[in-house]
Amino acid sequence: MSDQNNLSGSAPDAAPHTIVLIHGLWLTPRSWEHWIARYEHLGHRVLAPSWPGMESEVEALNADPSPLASLTAEQILDHYESIVIEIERPPIVMGHSLGGTFAQILLDHGLGSAGVGVAAATVEGAGAIPLATIKASSPALGPFKEGEPVSLTPNEFHYAFANTLSREESNALYARYSVPTPGGVLHESAFAGFRRAAPSNVDIDRERRAPLLFIGFGEDHVMPPKLVRLCEETDDPSSITEFVEFPGRPHFPGAPGWKDVADYALRWAVQHASQWKAPADVGAENGEKGESS
Repeated sequence: MSDQNNLSGSAPDAAPHTIVLIHGLWLTPRSWEHWIARYEHLGHRVLAPSWPGMESEVEALNADPSPLASLTAEQILDHYESIVIEIERPPIVMGHSLGGTFAQILLDHGLGSAGVGVAAATVEGAGAIPLATIKASSPALGPFKEGEPVSLTPNEFHYAFANTLSREESNALYARYSVPTPGGVLHESAFAGFRRAAPSNVDIDRERRAPLLFIGFGEDHVMPPKLVRLCEETDDPSSITEFVEFPGRPHFPGAPGWKDVADYALRWAVQHASQWKAPADVGAENGEKGESS
């Protein structure tokens, strides 16, 4: 396990990187807004694409969530792969919650120069899902929910995303960030084994995977830190993988104290991305344009 103090603070004086941020369920790229501003202020290029069909603002998606009804995990993965492949210099890929699972799979596909899973959801084979996770996700796991967008109530959002905050603080986050989630995507990840949704034409070879950091939040109801740690513990030992826990934090990535997490993630990723060299055949197999940083 890493020591937070060793890597806390802003990014080191190094060439700017492209950073791709992937949001999770019940959220949009707006959930990264503080991280985006922070990273851009430090001189990096930041891309935070939405899942397909979620390009609208939070308010519009709450008013009409119909574009989310048929969304699948494979569509989301294809979408992010197409974005990352087109970036000339392999980017740093960070994902929150289920977005952290997408980040893991992208790196397994040989894409990116480093990755960070922020309260990342597990991939198939990483262990049993705890009761707290099931409770937090239950609004989208009920019968007849698979083919429709599912919203959280303010109480459900508080339990899942903001349990360390007051109800007033949680309700403010709910109003600004919460959107319906595609029930089908959560069903795929919960019941079908997430890796089955990965595009079949990509060769997964973990030995060529870029360095990957897992961040756990101490009071997280959706992805408790012991479950996030399982991602690190079950990862291939030939890959650079680390885990760090930030105590006292809920699942939401922009909760108070977010800057400590964002700075740690950035410093770790920049350090490892600057040292990592992609195998020569990765770009040829995956259609990447550039060379490793």
